[in-house]
Amino acid sequence: MHRFRLQPVLTTLAFVLASAVPLQAGAQAAPDVAAPAAAPDSNLFATYTFDSTYTTAGVLVCGSVPGSDGCYGSGTMGTFGRIGALVEGGPTVNTTTNTVTRLVFVIDQAVGGGSGVSLVVYRLTEAIAAPDATISVTKVKTISLPQLTGGATAKTFLAANAKFLFVGTDQGTNAVRIAKSGYAQQSFGGFSPPIDVSAITADKYGFVTVAYGTTAASSGFYTFDPNGAVTESGGGTEYMLNTTAGLLTSGTSAGTSATPAQRLGVRYHRTK
Repeated sequence: MHRFRLQPVLTTLAFVLASAVPLQAGAQAAPDVAAPAAAPDSNLFATYTFDSTYTTAGVLVCGSVPGSDGCYGSGTMGTFGRIGALVEGGPTVNTTTNTVTRLVFVIDQAVGGGSGVSLVVYRLTEAIAAPDATISVTKVKTISLPQLTGGATAKTFLAANAKFLFVGTDQGTNAVRIAKSGYAQQSFGGFSPPIDVSAITADKYGFVTVAYGTTAASSGFYTFDPNGAVTESGGGTEYMLNTTAGLLTSGTSAGTSATPAQRLGVRYHRTK
């Protein structure tokens, strides 16, 4: 069992005396940090829609660019067996062409109408030439996820950080960590007796928790750090919160106690 270890940081305050050079009359000190330039698409937003069978998804980009406002373009993703979950990646900005691109990761939970699961990657491009913007959506890659079992009625769970995607369904005992660079896969489960995945949540710093099981008597979890390494695991179901999407209790399982007191404790590291 992995345990999360807190390492205290000893801070030494050092006061450095230096000769002060007075500013000349009327002179002003330069600011410490320059304000970052706004991204070219900082006033644009993308909304997603689905058809009645969740076999296709549409994306519409609206907002404003200098000199205009409205909805600038759209695209379609699919056809899928059934869309189970999707998430956007971070933006890549080309300042020379004033273009912003981001990947959209879609989980097809019923490939070909069956129980296979795949990751389908699309690229959303916003080319901004004020007062106009050109929007395009292109398919990049399809990656089979053979460790996962899906189906039309499965519940799919998905969370991401800067480096990885974490995917699972309630039809299987393994979740899969997928690297965004190269798409290498690693599955995680290993509870005895085996327990189906029940939730995947993430926090604002890129930590991700994969929960297993729906009852206090049969449940467990893994917590991953931003680099994709397991930093804690154990019994019980635990969840993470972030600053943008709320955790719905209708999709969680409760434990016997709100506070896992048996896991409280700190192991200090020896400092040099």
